[in-house]
Amino acid sequence: MKIAIVGLGYVGLPLSVQFARSGVQVVGLDIDQSKTDAINQGESYIKHISASDIMTEVTGGRLTATTDFSKISNVDAVIICVPTPLNKNREPDISFVLNSGREIAPYLRKGILVALESSTYPGTTDEDLLKVLEDGSRLKGGIDFHLVFSPEREDPGNPDSKVATIPKVIGGLTPSCLVRAQEIYGKAIDTLVPVSSCRAAEATKLLENIFRAVNIALVNELKVVYASMGINIWEVIAAAKTKPFGFMPFYPGPGLGGHCIPIDPFYLTWKAREFGQATRFIELAGEINRSMPNFVVDRVAEALNDKGKAVKGSRILILGLAYKSNVDDDRESPSYVLMEKLEARGAEVHYHDPHIPVIRSNREHAHFAGRKSHPITDEFSLILLATAHDGYREFDFSNFEAALVDTRDCIKKKPKYYYVA
Repeated sequence: MKIAIVGLGYVGLPLSVQFARSGVQVVGLDIDQSKTDAINQGESYIKHISASDIMTEVTGGRLTATTDFSKISNVDAVIICVPTPLNKNREPDISFVLNSGREIAPYLRKGILVALESSTYPGTTDEDLLKVLEDGSRLKGGIDFHLVFSPEREDPGNPDSKVATIPKVIGGLTPSCLVRAQEIYGKAIDTLVPVSSCRAAEATKLLENIFRAVNIALVNELKVVYASMGINIWEVIAAAKTKPFGFMPFYPGPGLGGHCIPIDPFYLTWKAREFGQATRFIELAGEINRSMPNFVVDRVAEALNDKGKAVKGSRILILGLAYKSNVDDDRESPSYVLMEKLEARGAEVHYHDPHIPVIRSNREHAHFAGRKSHPITDEFSLILLATAHDGYREFDFSNFEAALVDTRDCIKKKPKYYYVA
């Protein structure tokens, strides 16, 4: 069996390695030649994917990478793993999915499977992508080629999260599409979860992330309320989670990050309008989560004020650029929003992140590209912890004169001027 995986990022690369490890011939496709070159040289550009794992599959002849989409012409399946961001109006941008469809369509042949893994709204696969594929290939979906949606479930930074062991939801355009997808995914994934349609699979992914976004919004709101009462929300959560039933802990933060939780709920919100449905609960959760950077900046101003300083003219070091602990993934990171808001108030802002030594070019905050991680020193007016990397938890701040605002309540060796936000 031979498959092609389009998009070699945080979803496509680990999936490519897992299929190759399972004995499947994998062709990785990406428009970024630096990624395809790295893979062919046995190198990794994602922290939690080891270079040795890539090298093993490359030297074994099971994994290769290219920018040449014509290689699709002799594969059994194509799996699309490309970004689905929001545009500047916070509306779905499925251009990466549709452009990928246009690229692969001329090379589709009868019997091939096309699977979409990118998070999106219900109807993307069986309407938008299907039309692009049929128009470009002159083939009929569900008859000449198989089409399915199977959402990714990556959890970067979790050592217990393995591609092979995470159950895989699959929904097909037709029953035969589903059967073929199970045959192919079954080569690499232990547990498959079939559902009735592409739309049911798309809705499943949205439910998973909306569930998290809404509950994070709840504890973010409670954080603000309890802070006004002098109550530590993290202490409350720690006590509440001792209940062995009926409670699941979620934790507050400086805002939402990552490619899924800040984005996916708005895919459903946008699509729901087509059916005349309101999503008030989801929109309220989004409003609360997006307001968290403002709360943090206000706490920074209070901390500086206690030392007789203003935000304007202060030197501030943000700890953690990644959106979650111990990863190098900075997509949608609230740290960027904090940097922008503090600089807008006149502060001089630097960052430290052991996993991101240099800020890479990105769509949302391109003006920060090229900035380098600054050492943790006591030369700043204030230090703002945004990401709970393990190294920060153990770092000794006890002799620091700089104020420290901790948005994760994780610092053990605290300085004299310590604040939780």
